Amino acid sequence: MTFKARILEAPEIRRMLRRIAHEILEKNKGPEDLALVGIHTRGVPLAQRLAESIHTFEGVTVPVGVLDITLYRDDLSEIAHQPKVRETKIPFDIWGKSIVLVDDVLYTGRTARAALDALIDLGRPRRVYLGVLVDRGHRELPIRADFVGKNLPTARTEVVKVKLEETDGEDAVELWEL
Repeated sequence: MTFKARILEAPEIRRMLRRIAHEILEKNKGPEDLALVGIHTRGVPLAQRLAESIHTFEGVTVPVGVLDITLYRDDLSEIAHQPKVRETKIPFDIWGKSIVLVDDVLYTGRTARAALDALIDLGRPRRVYLGVLVDRGHRELPIRADFVGKNLPTARTEVVKVKLEETDGEDAVELWEL
């Protein structure tokens, strides 16, 4: 892959996450019955950061869960012979809650579909929202994000790499060419 451009730096990502946290609170009419669920890998620290922002704004601790969608993917045989299954940890009852599924990049919609399937297997939330840092387009399924940090139109030959301090040692969004 060839590096093309650095799209976002740490300060811009922080501002976007604060804005998304405000949008979540506004759409949900406050933090009541709200929970965040991060999709492995980079959705997890993003969900934790959103929860921290909500706590700062509202003084309320919103529960955060971790969702592994590996076994729900429709391309499982294509990604690895022995796919790595990670832990799903939802330490709260999702029944009747407003759940925000959080991921780093929305592309085809297949990850979001798998996350919905995995979440519904755990219970019946009142509603499910989708929040992403970057929406790059090219949907293959009728899925859209409710909360978006940045819309970034891309070519199919491009790759959006989200780097986060917790997983990669820095916060950035980069564009690469295949």
